[in-house]
Amino acid sequence: MDGRDLVRWVKAVGSAGAARGPRTVRAAWRRRRADARDLPPRGPERARVPGAVRDAEPGPGGGVVRFGRSELRIVVAVNGAVFWGWDGAGPEPSYALAGRCPDPDPRAVLEPDKDGGWRVVAERVTVAVSRHGAVEVRTPGGVPLRRDLPPRWWEPVGGGPARWSQRSEVAADARFFGLGGRASGPRLRDGAYRLWNTDPGRAFGPGDDPLYITMPVQLVVADAGTHLVFHDNSWDGTVALREGEEGSGSGHDRAGTSELRMAGGPLRCWVIVGTPARVAQTWSSLTGAAALPPAWALGHHHARWGFGSEQEVRRVVAGYHERGLPLDAVHLDIDHYDAHQVFTVDQDRFPKLRALAEEVRRSGVRLVSIVDPAVKAAPGNAVYDEGTAGDAFVREASGSVVRGLVWPGEAVFPDFTHARVRQWWGGLYRERLAQGFAGFWHDMNEPTSFAAFGETTLPRSALHALEGRGGDHREAHNVYALCMARAGYEGLRSLRPEERPFVFSRSGWAGLQRYGGTWSGDVATGWPGLRASLSLVLGLGLCGVPYSGPDVGGFDGGPSPELYVRWFQLGSYLPLFRTHSSLWAGRREPWEFGPEVLQHARVALVERRRLLPYFVTLAHLARRTGAPYVRPLWWGAPEDRALRDCEDAFLLGDSLLVAPVLEPGADRRAVRLPRGRWYDTATQRAYEGPGQVLVDAPLARVPVFARAGAVIPVRGEGGGLELEVWAPARGRTGGGLVVPDAGDGWEEPGIERYTTRLRGGRVVVELEREDGVGEPLHPLRVRGPAEG
Repeated sequence: MDGRDLVRWVKAVGSAGAARGPRTVRAAWRRRRADARDLPPRGPERARVPGAVRDAEPGPGGGVVRFGRSELRIVVAVNGAVFWGWDGAGPEPSYALAGRCPDPDPRAVLEPDKDGGWRVVAERVTVAVSRHGAVEVRTPGGVPLRRDLPPRWWEPVGGGPARWSQRSEVAADARFFGLGGRASGPRLRDGAYRLWNTDPGRAFGPGDDPLYITMPVQLVVADAGTHLVFHDNSWDGTVALREGEEGSGSGHDRAGTSELRMAGGPLRCWVIVGTPARVAQTWSSLTGAAALPPAWALGHHHARWGFGSEQEVRRVVAGYHERGLPLDAVHLDIDHYDAHQVFTVDQDRFPKLRALAEEVRRSGVRLVSIVDPAVKAAPGNAVYDEGTAGDAFVREASGSVVRGLVWPGEAVFPDFTHARVRQWWGGLYRERLAQGFAGFWHDMNEPTSFAAFGETTLPRSALHALEGRGGDHREAHNVYALCMARAGYEGLRSLRPEERPFVFSRSGWAGLQRYGGTWSGDVATGWPGLRASLSLVLGLGLCGVPYSGPDVGGFDGGPSPELYVRWFQLGSYLPLFRTHSSLWAGRREPWEFGPEVLQHARVALVERRRLLPYFVTLAHLARRTGAPYVRPLWWGAPEDRALRDCEDAFLLGDSLLVAPVLEPGADRRAVRLPRGRWYDTATQRAYEGPGQVLVDAPLARVPVFARAGAVIPVRGEGGGLELEVWAPARGRTGGGLVVPDAGDGWEEPGIERYTTRLRGGRVVVELEREDGVGEPLHPLRVRGPAEG
């Protein structure tokens, strides 16, 4: 972007109110007035608890327990998940569930329990209900995992939605994870966490909360077992967590606690018990299989807010190719739009965008377009005129269309909670496809509307269809981006049915993985931002969204060469590997940081390209099993307390352990290893876990370990698929899964299962088949000493 383009851009965003000028003040007052006028005052409230048990009625998979002032419905589904809802709340309708609720398990029955309570006994879990409404989840062996105390409601005397709270107790040794994307994670310490998708309005770091994707999904890990709890309620809420403490000597344990407070909506939840892998699979069966990204989306992406022209895009693509750096996608931000209007192109700076897309695609690079939900409220804008004619925009209770302030200026917002509006919006991507774009990046979809003070979103009184049920923004806010992702994904499937869509979104809710992934938003440039990047990816994966990644280098400032290298190295092992920065930040191309950084970046990019078949396999496994690509170290051993507290390393699938450098000046670092033998992939030295080792971490690389016996699909020197095999320990076997790339269509390739063992001092690799075993289908490369 040259000086003239910069002046033009500053004028444009200045008129949009990005500088928080008078128009943002007016927008904020307009939102406040709408809420003051259209939201009824709560007035006096009446508190209520369930009361004493009266009777129970068995039913399929469970039954209904009636109390003096409420009733509780419990159902165990055939997949092992447990649902319960108070005051007649059922599992449907739900934006989180994929399709209809699973059938009840006919083997689960409601039966009397001690002290006048009731219980449901299932294969994987027992749920006990006390005579006053406490609900306890136990393992099949009877060990308590979670105890929900009787809930409390506060109901307006004059009518209206009740707010409620639910206090729960977990084991003293339990650790909390999840709640969507949290910069302070992945382990969630004591504190309050808000459930309200929010654009913080600035680059964020650890301690900033809430962020773009919040979910009422907790994963709780303790010695007794692992469980997931999901409160299916999209209203504004807060979760207050406090870890427990084990008593020493004769002292008593102090249980961990979780208190959920919601501003309205149903009190209903799902609980899943089992190993982390089983929990992930069951959660995926409830909320939907993860969308499979095309193979190119698993490579390296480069984005910048400020590609000023076609020539600048060509310069960057040529810069990668001339230096031998792999590049798979370039993302165009809002500056390629005509006056920031969605589904348009600035013809002065991008006069031949279609030709540019075809040109870079011939060199293996795809173009990805940003798509914002805000539509410029101006007659003559085709999208605005179409949406107005089709009554597609969110309205106030008075009947007028809600107006906010975003990049194009005064804007209106499609109501994505209406099926007709989603279908209309999905059809608009035809214009993007015609311009040559291969993927789509949803932004500003919390939804965000600039404001000088208060919340930067739509009025809470704004009306939404909510699939025909009707309601307001208090319920629709958190699912708005999820519904936008659905509109884009389904529209692309219809417009280009032969190709898998690529959509990722800044905001979302439970079930977002059905339509694509996310990125970690505008993370602050700095070492704390680097650490927050890993926390967000791990937390989102545990909530069921396996495809995500940060802005490598941070969004808002100029990273030091060392910070850039360490961020680049971390990003190269995450599902979405994207460099990105704001207009006012420094460039993020590797060669801008000097020859030493360029060399280190080249090593990371080449290794990412070599591991691309492994990422393809992990993507297919995430779709089929729900297991995230990036997993905490305790994934296979949740009973290991030392692993539960480790937050500076991760497993990439089953085979690799990555220990990024997250502190300045470090050239060595301690790495905690899970049980088994692990090889340092740089030195091939073997280490035995569980335990902690100290290894070299020069600026040229980060420590990466391979599990003994692992079979890892990699890209060979000739570009074909090879199997990298790490020697198993003597007396042990190993193995791995391989899913060959079948292109970017809908073909489901088969899974190849390999086992490894030592035989006569030689590593033997066998392909498992229905009729026995066979020879590997790909060339082998054995690494690691084949010794006991």
